[in-house]
Amino acid sequence: MADDEPTRAARLLDAQSKAARLFAEIETRGLVAPGEGERAVSDRVRDLANELFGTTRHWHKRIVRSGPNTLKPYRENPPDRVIGADDIVFADFGPIFEEYEADFGRTFVLGDDPVKHRLRDDLPEVFAAGRRFFEADPGITGAGLHAEVQRLAKEAGWELGGWHAGHLVGEFPHEWIDGADTESYITPANDTPLRRTDKAGRRCHWILEIHLVDPDRGFGGFYEELLTLGRPS
Repeated sequence: MADDEPTRAARLLDAQSKAARLFAEIETRGLVAPGEGERAVSDRVRDLANELFGTTRHWHKRIVRSGPNTLKPYRENPPDRVIGADDIVFADFGPIFEEYEADFGRTFVLGDDPVKHRLRDDLPEVFAAGRRFFEADPGITGAGLHAEVQRLAKEAGWELGGWHAGHLVGEFPHEWIDGADTESYITPANDTPLRRTDKAGRRCHWILEIHLVDPDRGFGGFYEELLTLGRPS
């Protein structure tokens, strides 16, 4: 029997809380470090999730990208790269906790490059501004929110990477229910309201993902979490 909406919301927030704890431990334990390969770091994060929460499945591929690989959108699969001493690195993981999906992304900066530090610091600011825009417009569409996120990125001096700025999230596997069509994404082609019910009659919940890039300098950064529940962490 499907969970009622308050239970669904609580479980999605609990899944995100666990993901946030996982990322805090990534930083505490120094898993993102110079000389480590991206795949090796990804495997260590997987093992850490299993250590903290028991055997954990992931509903999408585990991503750790560094340097020029941070320019690549989700669907690409750049070759494994060794993290450098002055690198920018982002991690994007989608663990499943008690059959509910989390989707969480953060950026780490190694070294003292001021532009990389500025990018890392701008990511949560753009996220928060995008969320405020969403909250202020009850009828906002995917296209409308994407346009605002794109404007915010440009205002901060960056470009958006990829073709969308977020997607549906829910009970695993949400993609089987809603399909990989434009109505499942925060993208210019989605002219449907984000506040709606899905094909199963449940309230839609969204992930907002901010992928900012600087093609000229050859790097980017990433930040994502729930748009529709709770507050930014």
